Amino acid sequence: MNHSEPFYKKDPWLRPFSGIIDQRHNAVADRLAKLTGGRSLAEFAAGHLYYGMHRDGEGMVFREFAPHATAIFLTGTFNGWKEEERFGLTRTNRYGNWEIRLKKDEIPAGSLYKMSVHWEGGSGERIPSYAISVVQDDDTKLFAAVNLVHDGTFRWKHRWPVKSTDSPLVYEAHTGMASEEQKVASFSEFRTNVLPRIKKNGYNVIQLMAVQEHPYYGSFGYHVSNFFAVSSRFGTPDDLRELIDEAHGMGIAVIMDLVHSHSVSNVNEGLALLDGDPGLYFHTGARRVHPAWNSLCFNYGSDHVLHFLLSNCRYWIEEFNIDGFRFDGVTSMIYYDHGLGRDFTSYGMYYDGNQDPDALVYLSLANRLIHEIRPEAITVAEEMSGMPGIAAPWESMGTGFDYRLAMGVPDFWIKLIKEIRDEEWDMEHLFYELTQHRPDEKTISYCESHDQALVGDKTLIFRLMDSAIYTAMHSHSVSLDAERGVALHKMIRLITSTTAQSGYLNFMGNEFGHPEWIDFPREGNSWSYHYARRQWSLADNSELRYSQLLRFDNSMVAFLRKSALLGDDAIIKLHVSNHDKIIAFRRQRFLFVFNFHPVNSYPGYSLPVKGRYKIVLDSDSGAYGGFDRIDHSIDYISFPEGERVTVTTPFALKLYLPSRTAVVLEELAPRRITGLPLKQQST
Repeated sequence: MNHSEPFYKKDPWLRPFSGIIDQRHNAVADRLAKLTGGRSLAEFAAGHLYYGMHRDGEGMVFREFAPHATAIFLTGTFNGWKEEERFGLTRTNRYGNWEIRLKKDEIPAGSLYKMSVHWEGGSGERIPSYAISVVQDDDTKLFAAVNLVHDGTFRWKHRWPVKSTDSPLVYEAHTGMASEEQKVASFSEFRTNVLPRIKKNGYNVIQLMAVQEHPYYGSFGYHVSNFFAVSSRFGTPDDLRELIDEAHGMGIAVIMDLVHSHSVSNVNEGLALLDGDPGLYFHTGARRVHPAWNSLCFNYGSDHVLHFLLSNCRYWIEEFNIDGFRFDGVTSMIYYDHGLGRDFTSYGMYYDGNQDPDALVYLSLANRLIHEIRPEAITVAEEMSGMPGIAAPWESMGTGFDYRLAMGVPDFWIKLIKEIRDEEWDMEHLFYELTQHRPDEKTISYCESHDQALVGDKTLIFRLMDSAIYTAMHSHSVSLDAERGVALHKMIRLITSTTAQSGYLNFMGNEFGHPEWIDFPREGNSWSYHYARRQWSLADNSELRYSQLLRFDNSMVAFLRKSALLGDDAIIKLHVSNHDKIIAFRRQRFLFVFNFHPVNSYPGYSLPVKGRYKIVLDSDSGAYGGFDRIDHSIDYISFPEGERVTVTTPFALKLYLPSRTAVVLEELAPRRITGLPLKQQST
């Protein structure tokens, strides 16, 4: 795509809205000029270098932005949590900056502290907005900041940035539930035990969830309270740095879930009423509380909010060598009604006045900043409405994300499996759903969302085989339900990944068909960690079908990497039959054939393909829990159909296609016949 050409010029259905798209683009340029005044955006996004606790010569300086406050004191373990005059901040200007300069060790390193903030008509304890470490007291369950200053003593060992990839194979992971033990796992345990698995599995990007501090563990990390703080549940900031550094040493990029779509409503832990003003960070009135999440919605029209959030982007990149971000809840940000209860069935719904222009400006600025700081960064939009241009470059009037998640794909799979019998699956509709990508935007596809495995739902493998997952996962057991589940699990992953436009994502454990569901400790389950963990031993046990599913995933990912398949947009549909339940398509030099029929196998199935092929991946292989029904020892050669052969004679490739099997074939170079002149040689 020509990045200097507006993305709407390639889509005639968008041209009626070109004026609105231009206005949105111009609004970003105007806001950028206002905020930066000719400086770089990175220079503007430097709040973390000013606010919070910092070294100042031989001493320390602490600053906070609290324009509504009338007095602020630092209290903590260093003074018995009492308000003392010598720990009172001074207001330094009319804009709302407060400051205190401290002598060396006046607040010893590692001390716990908070702000005691006073305003007209009230007061309260607050955690600083730029706190970089926050811990929870085991007894009182209250949170407090830790006097921790990043002094640059951590020594990075490995090259950064990691070489950029145009075909991200993303391993989405939650550190806390990455252990098989019933506990909260640590960054160090993840680095030691899980990183090598990800490396061996072949994924080249890790997407870390729940990095930012959040009061409630069961929120999956999406109700953030302290945006600059690494969640202390998993270890120290340096523990996270060590994890990222080691991943870089393995050639794996690390991106993190960045939650800028909303904030926890907690008053003492978060930003809700930091200086007594409900509008300091968030909307007031009807727009303040998110109706579905009971969280607070940022006011992206505020310069202060943009300063805070953009500084947060810069902070994670520069302080932790993060390679990019998956932006959470983009749909919720860009629509006044958060996109709730809406089916986006026409282009007009993207330009009908229900969009928050300030949120769209922020997202564009965030992408500009991230790529200004690190051009190789990966930014991914979790956006389900299909808003055009979200993942189109800024130069072509887009929002600037590198990728968007194909959120409709996992929804499609779960709906298909839950509601329609296998023999009634519509192959044309299936192929359409998997390949309907905007040509001007790169997309990451996935077949199973972590949301679908949360309590009250089931993982994909559990949905496919139900109770057989408890009784028939031994490799020697005989079970039609288990055999169906294993076969379809492989086929679903293969067709989803090979029709993905630009990238593929897998949630931790799904590569081997992790059973059951995810349920974080809560009152309703007696605070149990039983389901908030990953059972790696299932995949390590060669006697179980899980190991066969993992072996298939390893081969699939290795094929995706070696073929560089996802860097090429062209997917050529060759044959789709609803009656036979066959899908065949071509991509680059590879031929993909899927037989979804539950019982019918087809000897000599004819496909309109010319050439000579060999099998490179076969889901029916015994190594992957299949039945070894396909011969790998021969080359498959197409032949002309009919008795008379002319230049227009169609060719056909005939294959044996067992039921519930997927096969990938690679086209071979024409075979030269020795002893004949070149002009007489043929295939």
